[in-house]
Amino acid sequence: MEKIASFTVDHLRLEPGIYVSRQDTVQGAAVTTFDLRITKPNDEPVMNTAEIHAMEHLGATFLRNHPQWKDKTLYFGPMGCRTGFYLLLAGNLTSAEIAPLITSLFEFIRDYEGEIPGASPKDCGNYLDLSLPMAKYWARRYLERTLYKIDEAHLVYPQ
Repeated sequence: MEKIASFTVDHLRLEPGIYVSRQDTVQGAAVTTFDLRITKPNDEPVMNTAEIHAMEHLGATFLRNHPQWKDKTLYFGPMGCRTGFYLLLAGNLTSAEIAPLITSLFEFIRDYEGEIPGASPKDCGNYLDLSLPMAKYWARRYLERTLYKIDEAHLVYPQ
């Protein structure tokens, strides 16, 4: 079997950032998959499931209600390795183009107060495994350490 594209990225050199993971064409329409890397793989602790789950609920809610991006948002969800998220958007896009969106997304998570959307047994299959305080911590950390000072080295995968 061929190695899939995400396994060809040098995770020993990868730092937190916003990266184009892949670009595809589906029935003639462009789809861009973004790697929203929040922790340094194999170097920093990974995020726990409760905060990832809360960030997923909040992130999906934010994106699917965003005036400009709601109709282009195909998927927002965690990576299995728990070091970040994948975001699939309709269109042939760059990391730099979506950096303002990602900054707004994580500011929304950092500043969110109240009940997490979809945090009920009727709406979610694991509604008890959510941590808003830790989701806010990781959002604040990603903003301060990465997004507010994003540069080209953190917008393009290391070679």
